[in-house]
Amino acid sequence: MKNIIKAIFISLITFGALPVYSQQTFSSGAFKRQFLQHINSMRQKGCNCGTTYMPPVAPLVWNYQLEQAAMGHAQDMANQNYFSHNSLDGRTMQDRIIAAGYNYKGFRSFRVGENIAAGQQSISEVSNGWFKSEGHCKNLMSPYFKEIGIATYNQNWVEDFGGRESFSPEVQRKIKSGEYKLIEGSNHP
Repeated sequence: MKNIIKAIFISLITFGALPVYSQQTFSSGAFKRQFLQHINSMRQKGCNCGTTYMPPVAPLVWNYQLEQAAMGHAQDMANQNYFSHNSLDGRTMQDRIIAAGYNYKGFRSFRVGENIAAGQQSISEVSNGWFKSEGHCKNLMSPYFKEIGIATYNQNWVEDFGGRESFSPEVQRKIKSGEYKLIEGSNHP
């Protein structure tokens, strides 16, 4: 099977061999730690994404809701034999992430992103591919993303990214007291 990688939105150096995960799904503590270690070591150093230098940024933390969104999409792509950021039922990445409980309500800003791949046999193989691809690398190095959830199912890999920024304590107090009113809106960078 040809290895496929695709990015939406806006090379990892391998530090030794990583285990190959042959199970249909895998989401153990070791899986999470290995992904976070590799991603965050690059985020700490900074790297080139294509011709664009991406400076060091804060580490990502694991988010269970993003993991659930990623697992649902990896399973759906495998079970229905397609490869796309849009589900066959029309749901977008944002739709799936919000449905998994990672939402924007009560936050000053909200951003999501996704990397997908198919056919890779290991964390190191899929990570190397994502860091060598400019669009994927920019997702991995984005300062706007603070959280991540990753899943694999039958060699379909999904990384879902999220970034939410809270209101300041003063603004939160004014919202709670009714002095400020939240109006939902959308803007795109």
